Amino acid sequence: MAERDEAAFERLSADRLAADALAAGDPTGWFEPLYANADAAGAAPPWHIDEARPLLVDWATAQDLRGDGKTAAVVGAGLGSDAEYLAELGFDTLGFDVSPTAVRLAAERSTHANARYAVGDLFDLPPDWLGAFDLVVEIWTVQALPLDVRAASIAAIASLVKPGGRLLAIAWARTDEDAPVRVDPPWPLTATEFDRFGAPPLRPVRIEPVEDFLRGEFAR
Repeated sequence: MAERDEAAFERLSADRLAADALAAGDPTGWFEPLYANADAAGAAPPWHIDEARPLLVDWATAQDLRGDGKTAAVVGAGLGSDAEYLAELGFDTLGFDVSPTAVRLAAERSTHANARYAVGDLFDLPPDWLGAFDLVVEIWTVQALPLDVRAASIAAIASLVKPGGRLLAIAWARTDEDAPVRVDPPWPLTATEFDRFGAPPLRPVRIEPVEDFLRGEFAR
């Protein structure tokens, strides 16, 4: 990734792009212009890191996670760091994102033959993705979506898990359920909201607070 042009990066204004998209009734419409503008500026979205998320790595390491040809999906895969990590562990991995620019960049950066990337809308998932994955990883996607689509987004993510499969979800935690809701994303999840990942057909295996986040494993 090229060194960031900080002045150009500031002009990307994720908050402004999100506000415009939400005002137009399009909760995911700000991701593509953000990725496209970042790419043009030689930058990256503010949430991107070049390595897999530490809370994913810690979870996988603790159980000696191995793909062994199983399937995995990464929701809102961005530039692909988490998907590449799962591919390295042996999963046949799909990273999908609503942003075509993110998908293109992730594919260009990919170093694993068993990682593939596709444009995918969480609210209009391809039928052949439903119930298709042994492991689904959701990190910070739901918290970037407004509250009025939160239940639908969680249900859509859960629908990707195959019988016998697992979901790992990680979100910024909102510990005070009575605190005012932020105007701009991200919108942290309360414990009650996070518990919805474990609604049938999934069930919670373990939910734990880790620093400022909630991390949960759910099984179908």
